[in-house]
Amino acid sequence: MALLLPEESESQDASPDTRKGRGQAVRVITFGTFDLFHIGHLNILKRAKALGDCLIVGVSSDELNWRKKGVRPVFPLAERLALVAGTRFVDEVFVEESLELKGLYIRRHQADTLVMGDDWAGKFDHFSPQCEVVYLPRTPVISSSDIRSQLREAS
Repeated sequence: MALLLPEESESQDASPDTRKGRGQAVRVITFGTFDLFHIGHLNILKRAKALGDCLIVGVSSDELNWRKKGVRPVFPLAERLALVAGTRFVDEVFVEESLELKGLYIRRHQADTLVMGDDWAGKFDHFSPQCEVVYLPRTPVISSSDIRSQLREAS
């Protein structure tokens, strides 16, 4: 059954389902540190973009990365933002300051779909009333953590 809305209610505040049904741009959001940018990062951005019209990426701040992983990024935040923004798949970037603010970021950026790697499977399902939640498989055999370990071993 199709949902028909009066024209005056066609605002940017429409729910994801009604926006998609009215032909408005589908906004996809994802998050990550994107340190030691590699093919796995590029793959998830490409696949996330394929799910919508506009891809918005929250790049974890240095402080957030330290709090969640106990590791400081190799590349400074400004460079990581530039690398992510420089790909042809990304339309907008912003700094993710806190994991607890994901819901706010989803609302602020009017995201229809949240995309995360499948290593996070199930951890963001509580956002499904707000937007579609999709977990994409990670690219096998590559991660920033593995690259960091290999660099340590080589030095």
